[in-house]
Amino acid sequence: MPAPITEEQNAADRETLLDTAEELFYERGIRAVGMDEVRTASGLPLKRIYRLFATKEDLVVAMLQRRDTRWRTSLAAWVEQVEDPRERVLAIFDWLAEWFAEPGFRGCAWINAHGELGTASEAVLAEVHSHKRAFHEQVAAWVHATEVPVVEPVLLLAEGAIVTAGISGDPASAHHARTTVATLLDVPQQPGHTPTSTPTRTT
Repeated sequence: MPAPITEEQNAADRETLLDTAEELFYERGIRAVGMDEVRTASGLPLKRIYRLFATKEDLVVAMLQRRDTRWRTSLAAWVEQVEDPRERVLAIFDWLAEWFAEPGFRGCAWINAHGELGTASEAVLAEVHSHKRAFHEQVAAWVHATEVPVVEPVLLLAEGAIVTAGISGDPASAHHARTTVATLLDVPQQPGHTPTSTPTRTT
């Protein structure tokens, strides 16, 4: 009779499975990778995999959740070592440039998942929304500390840089966005003026 699986073994197998799934799904796409391939690459029996994650959807969600924690923790560690509020905001784009230049960069895992699955998976869609909301709140807090009302433009520039780099594979989008954000932070603000307000359309 086989020995019962310990909590330590459960945790180790789970991490092995998540490592494998993240590498395969990020490199090749969620739909393109079947569970048999995950089994082969992880070295775990299919029965064991389904005991850890009942469905492929559960595995995708867990992978995205773990990646979100690692991704935003890394960003925060980079940005928060900078003391000046203005330079902190610019450091966001320095971190993005470093990420874009990493070997194997394939764009935003959450945008990729949304592009593949769309609304077909409510659980995956919820995780995509959760990540983007948390990222936006993170960036907004750093921008608010500058007391310059440019949260929305900074968020749009950050997201635009991520999408552009994912398509082009060129880290330059982070540098271009950084230059624009630096200009926004240095523009004197008129009392009552909000850069994100919608201009009045005349006909």
